[in-house]
Amino acid sequence: QVQLVESGGGLVQAGGSLRLSCAASGRTTSNYAMGWFRQAPGKEREFVAAISWSGGNSYYADSVKGRFTISRVNAMKTVYLQMNSLKQEDTAGYYCAAMRKPAPNTVVAGKAVEYAYWGQGTQVTVSS
Repeated sequence: QVQLVESGGGLVQAGGSLRLSCAASGRTTSNYAMGWFRQAPGKEREFVAAISWSGGNSYYADSVKGRFTISRVNAMKTVYLQMNSLKQEDTAGYYCAAMRKPAPNTVVAGKAVEYAYWGQGTQVTVSS
């Protein structure tokens, strides 16, 4: 089993920044791609960003391209999501997930069903 714990959420004004962290523990996440998803009240969970095991490939939803950056430090078993120029529509619970594939293609990276492990989420609220 892999346990994932997110942190870094909070309340921020529009235009501001936050950095989310996802710490993995338990079974090694070697060769696991990692992703971030989000879910707003009354909406379905949607893909935000993903990164391959090596960090050489990253994938983003169109809605966050140019504003969000995903990164990872494997030695620390931690994945980050740097969120800049936040908008009110970014308000959601943000969830970290791990996939048992090292380097998925773009289509696979964006599918929640492809991820085997999930964290409990951290809330991000962007005010006007």
